[in-house]
Amino acid sequence: MSVTKNQARYADYLRAIGAGRRELSFNAIIPSAGRDARGRPLPAPATGPIRLHPDEVARLLRPYVSVRFLDQLKAVVPLAVYLALFQILILRQLIADSWLVTGGLFAVILGLMFFMEGLKLGLMPFGELIGHRLPRKSPLPLVLLITLLLGIGVTFAEPAIGALQAAGQNVSPERAPYLWALLNPWSGVLVLVIGASVGLAAVLGTLRFLYGWSLKPLIYASLVPVLGLTLYGASQPELAKVLGLAWDAGAVTTGPVTVPLVLSLGIGIAAAAGRGDSGLSGFGIVTLASLFPIIGVLLLTFYVAGTVTPAEILAAATTVASASTEHLAWYARSPGAEVLMGIRAILPLVLFLLVILKLVLKEALPRPREIGLGIALTVIGMCLFNLGLTYGLSALGGSAGSLVPAAFMEIPGADGSPLYRYGVGLTLAVVFAWVLGFGATIAEPALNALGVTAEQLTNGFFKKRTLILAVSVGVACGIALGLTKLVFDLPLVWLIVPPYLLAAALTLVSSEEFVNVAWDSAGVTTGPITVPLVLAMGLGLGNATHAVEGFGILCLASIGPIISVLLTGLWARLHLWRQARAARREPATHSALEAQSPL
Repeated sequence: MSVTKNQARYADYLRAIGAGRRELSFNAIIPSAGRDARGRPLPAPATGPIRLHPDEVARLLRPYVSVRFLDQLKAVVPLAVYLALFQILILRQLIADSWLVTGGLFAVILGLMFFMEGLKLGLMPFGELIGHRLPRKSPLPLVLLITLLLGIGVTFAEPAIGALQAAGQNVSPERAPYLWALLNPWSGVLVLVIGASVGLAAVLGTLRFLYGWSLKPLIYASLVPVLGLTLYGASQPELAKVLGLAWDAGAVTTGPVTVPLVLSLGIGIAAAAGRGDSGLSGFGIVTLASLFPIIGVLLLTFYVAGTVTPAEILAAATTVASASTEHLAWYARSPGAEVLMGIRAILPLVLFLLVILKLVLKEALPRPREIGLGIALTVIGMCLFNLGLTYGLSALGGSAGSLVPAAFMEIPGADGSPLYRYGVGLTLAVVFAWVLGFGATIAEPALNALGVTAEQLTNGFFKKRTLILAVSVGVACGIALGLTKLVFDLPLVWLIVPPYLLAAALTLVSSEEFVNVAWDSAGVTTGPITVPLVLAMGLGLGNATHAVEGFGILCLASIGPIISVLLTGLWARLHLWRQARAARREPATHSALEAQSPL
C-alpha cells in the first residue's frame, strides 16, 4: 500500500467535508455600498438590529436553559422521589393529590431556575455596583445606614420567608396562642424584625471587614444574649412554645438573596478601605445573620406577651376562622396571594436600590436592558416558586411528616397503623430524617462554594470533600435529633443550650480559619429547598404526634454542622501536629544512626 506524500491543511480538510457547518459570505449579508466618483469604496450603511426567527431563538436558548433547568432538577427531584418512595414503600400510603403535587414541584424547579438566573443578571450586579461605588462617594455612617436598610429589604425577598409565613396556618391558637399571633396578625412585624436583625448583622459584619476584627469575640457577645433570652423564655410556659420559631428564624434568613447581596456590599466597602484582600473577607456576616434574628424574635415575643393576652388572641383567631375564604378578595386567596407575595418581595428591594443609585450615587444604571431582564426573571421566578411551595414542597413535606409516626404509633388516616413494632418503627423514622438531612445538604450548591473557600483558606489542608461530608453529617444528625424532639415532646432548651455551649468551648480552642468556616456553614446549609421541606415536615409531624408546635428542627440542623466542622478541624490539627512531630524526630534518628555507623 503506497503512502501519498501530498499534505493538506486540517482546516482545508474540515472546510471540504463541511464539518457540520454552513458558510455564508459576509458580502452576501452586507450588500456593497458601491464606490464614489473617485473610485473609493463607500462606507457600508448602518444595519438595523438582527431579526431572529422563533426557531433560531429556541436553538440559541436550548443549551443555556437546559443547563440551568438541570441544576434545579438535580436539587429538587432526588428529595421529592425519596419522600415519595418512603411514603409508598415504607409507610404504605399513597400520596394525596399526586398530580397537583407534581405540578407544584415542577413550578418550584422553574421558579428557582428563573429566580437564580434573574439574581445573577439583575440583583447581583446591582448589589456589586453599589457595594463598590457607595464607600467611595459617601461617609461611613450613611453607608452603614444603607447596609441596615438593605438587610431589611433582602429579608423580605428571601424565598424561604414565605414558607415561614405559610407555616402559621398549621398552628393551633388554643395550644400556642403567642406562636399563632406571631405567625398571623403579627407576621408582617415578625418579618420586619427579622430583617432589621439581619441589617444589624450586616452592619457589624461590615465593620469587622473594615477593622479586621476576630470572629470569636463577636460570637461570644452574640451567644450571651441569645442563650440568656432563651433560658428566660423557657421558664415561662407560654413563651417556651415560641422558642422553636425564634431559633428557626435564624436559619431561614441566610438564603440565596441575603448572602450574595449583603456580602457583595460588605466586601465592596472593605475593598474601598483597602482591606478587601484579607482572608476574613466574606466571613462573619452569615454567622451574625443567623444569631441576631433569634434575639429579635425573642424580644418581639416578650413585647407581644406584655401587650396582648391569650384570651384576646383566641378571640382574634375565632374571628379569622369565621371569615369564609369565598368572601376574600382575589389577592388574599391562592393563587393570587402567592403571585402578589412574589411581586411585593422583589419590587420594593429593586426600588430601594434604584433610589440609592440615582439619589446617592447619582449614576445611571449600566446595561439597563440586561438588568431589567434579570429583575423580570426574578419576579417571575419568585411568583412561580411561591405557587410551587404551596402546592408542591409544603404539601409533600407535610404529607410525609404527618405519616411518618404511622411507622410506630396509631394515627388517624393511616390504615393499619402502627405498621411496625415500636422500636423498629421509631428507628425507621429516625433513619428517614437522617438520610433526608444528609441528601438535602449534599445537594446544596452554596456548600460547594464554601468548601472551595475553606480549601483556599487552609492552603489545601482542609479538603472541600471533607468539609461537605462533615457539614452533611452534622445537618443529618441535627434533623434526626429534631424528629426525636417532636416524637417525645422534649423541651427545645435542653437540646439547644448544651450544644451551643459545646460549640463555644470548641470555638475557644480552634483556629480562626476553622471558626469562620464552621459557623458560616450553619447558614449556607439552609437553602430555599431544604427550609420549606423541613418546616412542612416538622409541622406535619408535630400535628400527628400532638406536639404543641413543630418548629425546632432547622435550628438543630444548624448547630450540628458547627460542632462537626469544629471537631473535624481539631482532628485535622492533631493529625498535622503528629506529622510535624514525626518529621522532627526523623532527622534526629538519621543523625544518630550516622554517628553509630563508624563505631
